Amino acid sequence: MPEEKRVNVPKVVSARRPQHKPKLGQHFLASDDYAQRIVDALGDSSQSTVLEIGPGRGILTSLLATRVRRLIAVELDRVLAAQLRLRFGMVRNVEIIEADILAIDFDSLFGLKPGLSRPGIEFKPQPAKVVGNLPYYITSEILLRLFDHAKYFESIVIMVQREVADRIAASPGSRDYGLLSATTQLYAGVENLFTLPPAAFSPPPRVHSSLLRLTMNPKRERLGVAGDGFIDFLKLSFSQKRKTLWNNLKLKYPEADLRAAMTNAKVKSAARAETLSLEESAALYRALRNANGNS
Repeated sequence: MPEEKRVNVPKVVSARRPQHKPKLGQHFLASDDYAQRIVDALGDSSQSTVLEIGPGRGILTSLLATRVRRLIAVELDRVLAAQLRLRFGMVRNVEIIEADILAIDFDSLFGLKPGLSRPGIEFKPQPAKVVGNLPYYITSEILLRLFDHAKYFESIVIMVQREVADRIAASPGSRDYGLLSATTQLYAGVENLFTLPPAAFSPPPRVHSSLLRLTMNPKRERLGVAGDGFIDFLKLSFSQKRKTLWNNLKLKYPEADLRAAMTNAKVKSAARAETLSLEESAALYRALRNANGNS
């Protein structure tokens, strides 16, 4: 794609233009100052592909279009997607996709295109950056889907509810550390950049939001837990936070194997999942896998 930048991007929704009435749970970023700070958090993206999740009324889209090599904006709302296509239809580096981000085929979007493979040459995709305002009720699902395709992404800059951000960034042993913390930190380094007040959105939500930057750095290979089994193990470990790790894990693993694995991994039977670091959880999982062949 040419490096030419098209700067004649349509302005944010005019006061005379009828605005799409938000559905329940939709809160659109409405602060130019915060929009600028969010885009800045992506760093230099002049040669990057950026995936924008839920562009809404396009306040970030307008800024990104002038800064990035290629922008792919995925919007679920049909009316908003149509409005975005009208505004950015003539902007060469912007593509508006009306779709559910959870249903997007990232392999087709970012992977090797048919006919371009060469014998003996390994395809290495140029990692994209991600930005978006994630709905609270599907934050985990979106992140896990992005992590499943981690090879396609370099960094993820997301707005989430402040309490969710605190959980994602929490350290082992803290009250907020849980499944979302562990799974996110398994794939990325986490930075909690700043908090956005309700007034930064329209309509204002009842809660504050936080901006996180996740720098992709998958640890599964290094921890010896590549494959799908470790995520399932973490889900079981955190299934009931009031219970000990022993009581959660014995629902799947034979007690003899569990006792031997905990001894081998130097994990106390009275420990709770939130007290273990990723390294300790991985050691216990490897011990259990070796004991009974589970993966």
